This record gives sequence, C-alpha cells and structure tokens, in this order.
Amino acid sequence: MADKALETVFLNGEFLPKDEAKVSAFDRGFIFGDGIYEVVPVINSKMVDKEGFWARFERSLNEIDISLPYEKEKFEAILNEMIAKNALKEGGIYMQVTRGVAFRNFYFMENLTPSVFIFCYESEILNNPAAKTGIKVVSVEDIRWKRRDIKSISLLAQCYAKNEAHKKGADEGFMVENGFVTEGCSSSAFIIKDKTLITKPLSNEILPGIRRMRLLRIAKDIGLKIEERKFSMDEVYSADEVFISAATLILLPVIYADGKAINGAKVGEISSKLREIYASELLKEAGL
Repeated sequence: MADKALETVFLNGEFLPKDEAKVSAFDRGFIFGDGIYEVVPVINSKMVDKEGFWARFERSLNEIDISLPYEKEKFEAILNEMIAKNALKEGGIYMQVTRGVAFRNFYFMENLTPSVFIFCYESEILNNPAAKTGIKVVSVEDIRWKRRDIKSISLLAQCYAKNEAHKKGADEGFMVENGFVTEGCSSSAFIIKDKTLITKPLSNEILPGIRRMRLLRIAKDIGLKIEERKFSMDEVYSADEVFISAATLILLPVIYADGKAINGAKVGEISSKLREIYASELLKEAGL
C-alpha cells in the first residue's frame, strides 16, 4: 500500500505541489488536533462508496461546531479535480478540516476560517495481496477518549496502539476495553460464528464505519444472521472467521489473533464471498 501523498495537494483554496503546502504554526489542528478528517476510496478515477461519506463527514463537523467553508457541490468538485490533477486511478483521497488559526485557547473560538487540506494516494484496493493471504492481529488496550464516533484528527491513542501491534509483528490491533473488543486501531472489527456476523453496535465508543454499514447489508442479503453486540478476544480466538474493514481495504480476513490460528490459518469462504460482492458493487459504481 502507498505511504505517501501524490504530487498535488489542496490547501485553503489553492492547488499546490505537496512540498510547497504550509500551514500556520498557530493552526488549531497543529496545536490541539482540533479538527476532523475523512477518506474516500477511488477506483477508475472515481470516488466510490460515497453513500455514507457525506453523512459522517458533516456529522463530525457538526459535533465539534466547525462549518465546511464550501458548498457540497463545490467541495465535491474540488475532490474530483484533485483526482484528475494527480491522475489517480485507484487509491484514496484524504481530507481534513481544522477550526483554523488563532492564539492558543482551549475553548472553541468563534469566527475563525477553517483550514481545509486534501491529498491523494495510490493503494491496491481491488487486488490487495492481504485479501488472499490474510492478516495477523493482536489485542491492545483501548486508551482513547469517549467520543470515538467523531472522526477526529487527534489520533495519538490509535498511533500508540498501532505501534504496539507493529512491535508484536501484527498488521493490526484489536482494541480491548473492559474485556471486550471495540474496533481495530484503524478499522472496524467483525467475527463470524455459526453463520452469524457479529460486530459491536454503534455508539460513542466506536467510529460508525461506512464499510461496516455496507457489509452488514451484504451479509444479510446472503443469508447471514446479524448480531450487533460486544464480543471478547476469546470469541475472536474461537470464531469461524474474523475480518476487518476500512476505506481502502474493503475487507481483509484475519488468520491469526494473538498468535492463535483462526479457521486453521486459512482465509474463510464467507469473508471471501463478502469481499467479492462488495468489490463487484464498487466496480459498478466506478463504471467498470
């Protein structure tokens, strides 16, 4: 997967070479992490999976009293222009909005001009090798704040957890709080047991994953039972299948959790089917 921005970025009304984009040292995003972000997948140079994007993007902004300084149509046009300027075929488009520039005060200062930053990156969405090989996860402590439903740019706790997972040789961490899995460090977490798809219910304790919403619908369509409830790492270990989802991952199967093999360390049939259906829907959205 790509780990760097493509050459052209957007910052506060300008399309710029990435090395020329600068923000004020007094931007509240820099000082406080006071802002939100979103990622939209791109396939065939088209944004896909947009059904839940605007709702979550606008909700996160509203929850912390920031107004996007563009009308919806204008902002979407900027996103499409970014895709075109970077000749992006497949990957993601990242955007973040901060409260703006001001002297360091903790309260939400009014009448500021929000800062808007956008970049694109390449990523193998459809043919991610991990979809066939599976990934490893380990359990890590969930030390985040209590408003995880807001897609905040304040991600230090997730970075800490992801680094702990990385040090243990895992691809992702399953964050655990009070004995139960909340979600992945940068993904939604699912288990399958006896043809039942299980995932934590929505609340302020987890991010409302856009992929999560769509996968629940697909699972129901193919006849799986759905249980939105808490589950433990012991249930992960004994699950028939385990997987994660995120913006540019679609779905990746988990074959090891804390060193324990899931499904004999093989990618499961149901996970593969869910991913195949999801991918085919994205291809249609992308005009392929």
